[in-house]
Formats: sequence, C-alpha cells, structure tokens
Amino acid sequence: MNVVEIIIGVALLLMAVFLVVSILMQSGKDKRLSGTIAGGAETFFGKEKASTMDKVLSKVTTIVAIVFAVLVVVMYMIQGL
Repeated sequence: MNVVEIIIGVALLLMAVFLVVSILMQSGKDKRLSGTIAGGAETFFGKEKASTMDKVLSKVTTIVAIVFAVLVVVMYMIQGL
C-alpha cells in the first residue's frame, strides 16, 4: 500500500461515517424514524431554522455522496494497477 491509497482510504472512511450521521439527522417527508431522531432540532432551533438546517444538510450530503462515489471508483482503479 502506498500513501495515496491510505489517504483515500481514510477519506472514504470519514465520508462514510459522515453520510450515515447526516442521513439520520435529516427529517424526511415521512416523519417516522428520522423525524424521531431529528425532532429535537425543531424544538431547539424553531421550525424555520430546522427547515433551513435540513436544506443545507441535504445539499452537503449530496455533495459528499458524489465525492464518495468518485473516490470509490478512483480507489478501484488504483487497486487494479
């Protein structure tokens, strides 16, 4: 293993943890499980700030998911060499 593989591996691990946490924090349209987990955000921040936080979290999650997918492909290509 070279240094690049280690760096990409650590980045993938951190992004995977971030994706799991950020998806669980989002309140979905169906307020069953994720609404229960993130319900405290509405009472603590108020409904408008919670909705703004959900929008930002959704955009950041999308960006991190795309970067994650690209890094997985890059890691696959590096491993194949």
